[in-house]
Amino acid sequence: MRKNFLYLLVVSILFCFSVYAIDVKDVTTNPNDFYLTQEQAPDSLHLLPSPPAFNSVDFLRDKAMYDWGKSMRNTERGKQAYLDADSSKNNVTKQFSAAFGYDISIDTSPEIYKLITTMKEDAGDLATRSAKQYYNRIRPFSFFNEATCRPEDEKTLSTNGSYPSGHTTMGFAIALVLAEIHPERQNEILKRGYEVGESRVICGYHWQSDVDAARVMAAAVVAQLHTNSAFIEQLAKAKAELNQFL
Repeated sequence: MRKNFLYLLVVSILFCFSVYAIDVKDVTTNPNDFYLTQEQAPDSLHLLPSPPAFNSVDFLRDKAMYDWGKSMRNTERGKQAYLDADSSKNNVTKQFSAAFGYDISIDTSPEIYKLITTMKEDAGDLATRSAKQYYNRIRPFSFFNEATCRPEDEKTLSTNGSYPSGHTTMGFAIALVLAEIHPERQNEILKRGYEVGESRVICGYHWQSDVDAARVMAAAVVAQLHTNSAFIEQLAKAKAELNQFL
């Protein structure tokens, strides 16, 4: 047990002092993938508290939720968590389609698809970038040296910070916007957005505190997007498109 503790301590220290590069992209380099510039995006380092210390009560909750997540992996909920881990444009829209009540795809609902696939990295990348880079928090699967629900992503994710969760920020921000487009389905949509964060705990890629912080950042980035003229214009097109289905 002592050896295991020392191993985890060394891994944690090395991770905290490691430096990783972030490919800085925003609307100025990828106008089809962002609405915001880095300067316009909410600053997660400024808005969020520090992640829980390893000797804190909050970290005990993180560890308890990690154990719960592992217990869910061989269930139907675990299968959904695996699917939620794919943040590609087509998969993200597919995973929200049932909750939205209509198929969200480039063929059937191109305006809604364009809105969601353009804003997703404003949330999943820009809004989380500063805190991720500053804290460079070790991820649960690296901390415990255990497998995740989606091993193919482990190598990439082990090199960047866990706090806050980019997937969760993206998922909950998308849910907030889709709920605005289709308020009659808001409960189903927001539940789906909540589940995206829960899936990150189930997979072992994030601590619960990463997910909790991410939902704050999701609200912040959606508020900022509502000041952006391109987003507002596309949001109007998305609402008009939905009206054609109703």
